[in-house]
Amino acid sequence: MLEPAFEADVVVVGAGVAGLSAAHRLTRAGVRTAVLEAAPCAGGRMSTEKVDGFRLDRIGQLLTMPAAPSAAHPDLRLTPGLGALALRAFAPGVLLHGDGRLRHAGAPPGGGSAMGALNAMRALTSAPRRPSLPGLPGVPRSRSHAPGTRTGVPRPRTGAPLGGPVDQARLNAALARIAATPVDRLLSRPDLPAAQALAARGLPARTVDGFLRPLLAALLCDPELTTSSRCADLALRAFAGGRLCVPEGGAETLPELLAGALPPDTVRTGVRVTSVSTTSVTTAEHGEFRCRAVLLATGARSAAELLPGLRVPGFHPVTVVHHTTDEPPGTGAALLLDADRGGPVAHTAVISAVDPGRAPAGRALITSTVLGPPPPDLDTAVRAHLARLYGTSTTRWETLAVHHTAEAVPAMPPPHDLRRPVRLLAGLYVCGDHRDVSTVQGALHSGQRASAAILADLGAAGSMHQADPAPASRTAPPPAEPAPAAPAEPAAA
Repeated sequence: MLEPAFEADVVVVGAGVAGLSAAHRLTRAGVRTAVLEAAPCAGGRMSTEKVDGFRLDRIGQLLTMPAAPSAAHPDLRLTPGLGALALRAFAPGVLLHGDGRLRHAGAPPGGGSAMGALNAMRALTSAPRRPSLPGLPGVPRSRSHAPGTRTGVPRPRTGAPLGGPVDQARLNAALARIAATPVDRLLSRPDLPAAQALAARGLPARTVDGFLRPLLAALLCDPELTTSSRCADLALRAFAGGRLCVPEGGAETLPELLAGALPPDTVRTGVRVTSVSTTSVTTAEHGEFRCRAVLLATGARSAAELLPGLRVPGFHPVTVVHHTTDEPPGTGAALLLDADRGGPVAHTAVISAVDPGRAPAGRALITSTVLGPPPPDLDTAVRAHLARLYGTSTTRWETLAVHHTAEAVPAMPPPHDLRRPVRLLAGLYVCGDHRDVSTVQGALHSGQRASAAILADLGAAGSMHQADPAPASRTAPPPAEPAPAAPAEPAAA
């Protein structure tokens, strides 16, 4: 028998981070909220599989946090329920594999300040020719490393991924400048495909191809860099001003904290919503839920199935491969990128060195990400590529899991509206990373924008973010979405 209809002020469909973020804002304002999730647990794409003591992320998008420990990311700091979130940081910058060698890049000297980077440029341009570069602690010399170099890092030569010391100092200065550039100035630039915009920035081609392309591919999950250059600039700004990191314990920790901090019985899992209106949702298991407003916080495709006419973007597929070994590579907690694009792996890391709790004692967990369609013989191709990247044999590595997500990250081609409307009608709203920027922070920000619009329409207490303009009619059917427009305000990168 169906349970009696549940009464709520707002029903949120979907318990991903966007819907949970909105639910927190609503419940704190005294709005009775029910979150309905079809899956057995909350989290959406931010899920973590447990295998023999390992914690394996299905997608594992990278987060960024400011270099100053006291300055948490605004959406992480302001979202209720995330006060206990612990972030594990990668080593500063990234480790690049190119031309058969490993290079450490992207960590400007002088604390990341523009003056520090410019001073480094002056020092490098006045130094003797062919100096050896400082290596990354813990990086062993691979078989391809030339003898006579310090810490296994080769001297710069023609064709090296980052060029000589002057090119690297220019890169550090450029990163320092973009970290100090106001967001509104970045968003005032012409919106082009990221690859096209990079080619016009005046940096040497070897710097663009050897560092910026692989870095942005990792941050945006877009190997061809078709993403909006404005979104790419926001990603570079976040990287240049902080550290790459992951949630301690796995990606699912973030939605678990959000769900656990809501009032009891707010989140109901295993409930499939079959239809929505401005005053109710119908579920397969429990009949009708009556309410005053409905917020769709599902993925873009699921939202369009419930509301035909909503735009469904393209998607970037992501495949994550997890290996374990008792003899970890010596790259430490660095994120390793392939500057040569010589195989299927876009980036990889000994993730247990970043977050030791993801692997049992005595075992190393290596997590590698393949962007785009995976090759036919995925495991063989990935092992061969990892052997070149890490400079060690991978034949004895054990494959723990392979997670392929065809619609992992919504595409953001230009022109991309960073503030797609979250209010369709008074009483019907939508949020998610497909309404903002395709990042975890973007999903959180979208949920807070949607909750602000709901509170404004319900006449509840004010909210953090300015609500979208109120619609003229509540009873008209949801309209087809207009073409994307230039963003009115910056969203969190």
